Amino acid sequence: MPRIHVCPLSRLAETVRATGAQSLVTLIDMGTPVSRPAGIAPEAHLVVVLSDIVTELEGHTLPSRSHVETLLTFVRRWDQTGPLLIHCWAGVSRSTAAAFIAACALRPHRDEAEIARAIRANSPTATPNARLVAIADAMLGRNGRMVAAVEKIGRGCNCFEGAPFVLELR
Repeated sequence: MPRIHVCPLSRLAETVRATGAQSLVTLIDMGTPVSRPAGIAPEAHLVVVLSDIVTELEGHTLPSRSHVETLLTFVRRWDQTGPLLIHCWAGVSRSTAAAFIAACALRPHRDEAEIARAIRANSPTATPNARLVAIADAMLGRNGRMVAAVEKIGRGCNCFEGAPFVLELR
């Protein structure tokens, strides 16, 4: 069964080793150094530079439609034979939003609320970035259901960073 793993930057290399991931999505602020782990080919590593914000803030990159388009193009090319790993700085907001978006895009008939509940069940800290989710909801024609699903699971527990978790693509 295809799997999407999520982790913080601090656990990137160990999560690649532990999961056998061969495809990687990095969602990170401009200027944050990220080294591509061994085992991930350059063409299998997407880097999306954006800040974890939902409204404009000077000096930061607001998530946009082009960021979501880039993410969707990459995940749709993923062959789903090996795990996909998605990470951000803390493994809490941008990466959990991207995992939710990927699952909704790759499983268009799967219920959004069920995907969001699976994320919450596997990660008590997950707090998907609301702006990324809203943009993807519109692009995927989910008519507000993705936004509602994330609102329903609510904000995750406070933390410095999230623990790695997996989302099964059923």
